[in-house]
Amino acid sequence: MALPWALAVLSLLPLLDAGSPVCTNHTVPITKAALDRISGRWFYIASAYRYPAYKELASKIKTAFFYMTPNHTEDTVLLREYITIGDNCTYKSSNLTINRENGTLVKYENGTGHFGYLMLPKDNRTYMLIAFPDDPQKIAVSFYADKPEVTSEQMDQFYENLWCRGMNKSEVMYTDDKKDLCKTLEKQHEEERKAKGEKTEKDTVLDKDVGDVGGLS
Repeated sequence: MALPWALAVLSLLPLLDAGSPVCTNHTVPITKAALDRISGRWFYIASAYRYPAYKELASKIKTAFFYMTPNHTEDTVLLREYITIGDNCTYKSSNLTINRENGTLVKYENGTGHFGYLMLPKDNRTYMLIAFPDDPQKIAVSFYADKPEVTSEQMDQFYENLWCRGMNKSEVMYTDDKKDLCKTLEKQHEEERKAKGEKTEKDTVLDKDVGDVGGLS
């Protein structure tokens, strides 16, 4: 099961000319700072997909959260996903491949590579990903935050990026954290890792928050 947010490249947030909406650049190579920024726990908030395969999958997802752990030495990202589909919680662990030169993250499933671009707004508590940015028939944009609920200002960042890419709010599909069925499984995994003396996912999130407070983000 491939989600387009598992596909990525770093970008900054350039300003367009006066009067134009802010549109995030997706052509900047991945850096260590970018990987550090997207490490930890994230919540899938909303998406607008025109690519049929992604759109069909997204329509089935009630809510999802995941953990990303970059490995700077091996150029990989460990991805742990908790996805509620229907009345079931689905958990999956996989590795994303980092290609620093062309600025992509790739998720391989059944021999097929899924590519995408990471867009980093000024608000470091959110990010977006885009697939097929140059194809208006397939373009797919998704929005993530470090909490399951976002502010109107954070959502506006997402809407503005849709607008500058020729999409609109009517195409957006939203998740609902109240329908999450994975918290029990996440807690079980945390307890198992703690019993083994391993660093838990929540420890990783706390480390990231401390880094943000210390001005390291």
